[in-house]
Amino acid sequence: MSGRRGKGGYRRPETEGELVRVRSPRERDGEMFGIIIQMLGHDRVRIRCIDGNIRIGRIPGRFKKRVWMRVGDTVILTPWEFQSDEKCDVVYRYRNNEIEWLKKRGILKMF
Repeated sequence: MSGRRGKGGYRRPETEGELVRVRSPRERDGEMFGIIIQMLGHDRVRIRCIDGNIRIGRIPGRFKKRVWMRVGDTVILTPWEFQSDEKCDVVYRYRNNEIEWLKKRGILKMF
């Protein structure tokens, strides 16, 4: 036996007492929170960002088949260097338990 559990190779902690690692946006890279408000097709989504803008986001190839995105999902995005108010790349999608963890600690405020 290889000792692997599922695709990730490890099992996430499920109890409150254990340390849960949740990815947060990196300020130096310009990352921010956003919520998917519309699926546009062709691996594009419309996202309401925490700064108040609505951007068109691109889902990179590494997420297309592994991470299914739906309307209402909370994501981390990176605005493009040009057209930064209009377009962005999706970097990460949060799971429900990660969203609850962020809300409980006051990191993710409703916007």
